[in-house]
Order: sequence, then structure tokens, then C-alpha cells
Amino acid sequence: MKTTRAYASQSRGKTPAPWQYEAREPRADDVEIEILYCGICHTDIHFVDDDWGMTQYPVVPGHEIVGRVLSVGSEVKRFKKGDIVGVGCLVDSCRECACCEKGLEQYCASTVFTYNGVDRHDGRPTYGGYSERMVVSDRFVLRIPGGLDPAASAPLLCAGITTYSPLKFAGVKRGERVGVVGMGGLGHMGIKFAKALGAEVTLFTRSESKVAEAKRNGADHVVISTDEGQMERAAGSLNYILDTVPNEHDFNPYINCLAVDGKYLLVGQLTPINPPIQAISLIMGRRSLMGSVIGGLPETQEMLDFCAEHGIVCDIEMLDIRDIGKAYERIKRSDVRYRFVIDMATIRA
Repeated sequence: MKTTRAYASQSRGKTPAPWQYEAREPRADDVEIEILYCGICHTDIHFVDDDWGMTQYPVVPGHEIVGRVLSVGSEVKRFKKGDIVGVGCLVDSCRECACCEKGLEQYCASTVFTYNGVDRHDGRPTYGGYSERMVVSDRFVLRIPGGLDPAASAPLLCAGITTYSPLKFAGVKRGERVGVVGMGGLGHMGIKFAKALGAEVTLFTRSESKVAEAKRNGADHVVISTDEGQMERAAGSLNYILDTVPNEHDFNPYINCLAVDGKYLLVGQLTPINPPIQAISLIMGRRSLMGSVIGGLPETQEMLDFCAEHGIVCDIEMLDIRDIGKAYERIKRSDVRYRFVIDMATIRA
């Protein structure tokens, strides 16, 4: 076992701080990775604060990981020492169920998450990307295409696949009209993907300050959602709406912006829907509501290759890990454009 430097939260609400753990010995199908970059997802903060009542401390967050292969096990054929690779939200699954057989590991009932999970083989806790290295089964390691900036690619492994997957599953086609609710880490990626798929893109935001940024990222139109006139003019105009807002909010004004047969794609809010959805809005327009969470390994690799083909990466701000507390506070204030990425060389500083 190797002593591994990391940043861990030791109790509810405690900012991650320097810590060490003993990494497991690599198995025959494992890839040992030196972590170069790790994006900060709002989910990291939810786990540190135990917002969902499931955190096991100490917790080492981080599931937007890009690194360099240090070594591979005897059964590994897809990777070699020196390759630039990624690890997202998952590090294992049962590998046998219908979901796993279809490459939908995110829906496996035995999914093992990158952190705050339990290794299926030895029962040890899983620790995430706020670490100097990690050991992962090669089935859950992704190839980072050579044309992508490794640092700006890290958030693609969560924010990227979270927005790419529902747009692809819903069948967005060239010339169709896509609305995106929210202009944060998820929303700005939703705009980029929808535009690359050939859609006409409308951003819904409460902030006038996001108009220029939305258009820079590819939005054709911006609707200020607090302006009743603008919302009325958008009514019935969209084939799809991708809702990326994580906080409780009213879906009904946006659902009214869907055309007949429109699809509402929900990826942000995990809490109960309040106020309730007006069923008549769905029934009278044959509209549908669909949820989605990240993507399986094949689709995540497809997304990375799509990004390389279309020159898509996340807008990032680099971070020294010693400033993690300040970063968390800024994220809570929505004061980042649009994802922090930790330079993991700073963990050794």
C-alpha cells in the first residue's frame, strides 16, 4: 500500500484539509493514476456538508479527474504508462445487470461512486480526486483525446456528461430549438452541446449580466425569466428544455415554453418539486418530463471524443488546493465562471 496525500473533510461542514490514507494495492485490471487536475462539483460541497444525509467521514471529494497513468495491471490492454486519462463519478458497478450490459453503469443498483462509496472487493471506502493518486479498474478509466486541454477537460467528466447524455437520448437534431435553464457549470455546457448538435439555443436566466456570456458560449437568444413579457413571447416555442438549476424552483413557466410534444429534461434539482407541476400543461401539449444522471462509460467516452471533434471544453478557473475553502464559498455565491479546477501539483507544495 502507498501512503497517499489528500484533502479530506473529517466531519459535517468541515472544509477539506490535508490528510493521508493508504491506497489499496493495484489488482490485475487496475490502472494507477497520478492525478493532475480535479474539478470541483457542487456535489462535493453537498457531501462535505452532508446535505443528503449519506456522507461517511472522512470524505475525500472529487469526481472530475484527469491524470497520467503511472502503471497498469497485467490484464490491462487499453492503457499504458504515460497516457492521459480521466475518471468520472463511477469507479465500479456489478458489471452483470441489464444496465451494465447496456453500458448504463450509472443506473446499476450496485454502482460504486468515486468517493463516499465502498469497494466491492475489499470493503474499503473509496476516496476521490482531491488526492495525489488513485487506483481504478480500467473499465472505469477514460481516454482523454489529445486535442483537449487536460485541465479544462476535467469538468467534462461530470458537468459535461450530465448535459450531453440527456440531449443525445432525447434525440436533439439539427434545426430544432433547445432551451437551457440556468447559466452555471452545467448550463454553459448545455449551451455548447446543444449548439454543436445543430440546435437553435435559447438561454433562460434571471441575470442580465449573463446575456453576453451566453451568446459567447453559443446561445442564439436569451430570455430573462423574471420578465413576464419575454416569457410570454417564448411560450410554445421550444422542442426541448434542459433544466440545470440545482435549487428548488418553479418548473411551470418553463414547461409553458415547450411546443407540442416538447420534452423537459431535468438534470439539476434533486429535491421534491415545489410548487407542483401543473399536469394540464403536460396533458394539453403532449409534453413529457424526463430525468437524467451523468452517463455510462461508453457514452462518456463518446462525449469526450465529440468534444475533441468540436473543440468543446469547460470554462474554468484554476485553483491552488490550499484555497479550497475560499472556492467553496464562491461556489455557494455562484461566483465562478464556470468551474474551479484544482491544480493537483499544489497538494505537494
